[in-house]
Amino acid sequence: MDFIPYATQWIDGDDIKAVSEALSKEYLTQGPAVAEFERAVSQYCGAKYAVAVNSGTSALHAACFAAGIASGDEVITSPVTFVASSNCVLYCGGKPVFADIEEETVNMDAAEVKKKITSMTKAVIPVHFAGQPVDMEKISGPAKSKGLTIIEDACHALGATYKGSKTGSCKHSDMTVLSFHAVKHITTGEGGMVLTNNKELYEKLQMFRTHGITKAPALLENKDEGAWYYEMQHLGYNYRITDFQCALGISQMKKLESFVQRRKQIAGMYDDAFKGSRSIGTVVQKNDRSSAFHLYAIRVRKDRRKVFDELRKQGIGVNVHYIPVYLQPYYQGLGYKKGSCPKAENYYSEAVTLPLYPKMTDEQVKRVISEVKKAAGE
Repeated sequence: MDFIPYATQWIDGDDIKAVSEALSKEYLTQGPAVAEFERAVSQYCGAKYAVAVNSGTSALHAACFAAGIASGDEVITSPVTFVASSNCVLYCGGKPVFADIEEETVNMDAAEVKKKITSMTKAVIPVHFAGQPVDMEKISGPAKSKGLTIIEDACHALGATYKGSKTGSCKHSDMTVLSFHAVKHITTGEGGMVLTNNKELYEKLQMFRTHGITKAPALLENKDEGAWYYEMQHLGYNYRITDFQCALGISQMKKLESFVQRRKQIAGMYDDAFKGSRSIGTVVQKNDRSSAFHLYAIRVRKDRRKVFDELRKQGIGVNVHYIPVYLQPYYQGLGYKKGSCPKAENYYSEAVTLPLYPKMTDEQVKRVISEVKKAAGE
């Protein structure tokens, strides 16, 4: 019996050739492939600027830095996400504040965000769960009226659209963060990116990924030191990505649309199979947006643990996305309390993530559906 993972990358001969050629060139890092990859992604998404880094987590950290998050600042985000979406706030000395989710979409509820805004709030990080964009207009209106920075966590959503605009265009935000981890829509192995239309933020992001250093003549405080001169203007990090990773990313971008289309086909098969089920619920997809379907989550309405274990036993690589962040022991140690986001906790008690990736065959999808129905007693 073959094991079907919940996700895996798709690397073909063109990708391998692109990486091999990059390894034979002069630059392994800090070379032209980085800028080429940034152009490819920013042009696809419709943003002016892009800064590639070595992970989605690094991209979130960089965005929080560029937004000026510091000690005493509060940043509102979703509890149903990977821990990096709020850890990036802690890295900068800020305090994550969790707003509960919408039952239908599992995305952060704009009404809950509005309730959480205080005089200490500095930013909002909406998370596009599973690839379906948050209702950004409802988030950005109250946030912008308070002068808050909006950072879209779109690590699940490259290739998605919201009201006709591609995720990453920053139409409703100051910055958008992407991830290129192996299970994402395209991969560089590990990697991430921040997109923005704001030149000042762009310059801060560029410096942050390279120790806070700049050589740009226009940005130097001392302008007459010589061509060798550079300045460290911020306490940055080494978050650089390599040229051969970016070569892989450039090659993968050429297949993004086909990857996303296949994800939609698989999600459609799941939708049809579970429509009307009394034991299995699915995430509602809104008509004004198009999901990139990084994940396909179902809600098992009875004995989730039994269903999960049975599926694993049958070789179906189900997972759970996610444990609400504030329930993690580290966050509990910071004083966060169980019960603060009841809808998120209820979702977690029922959630199971099914396999979904472009390499899946229709036969594998049908096998997943069959095993889910049997495990759920249908």
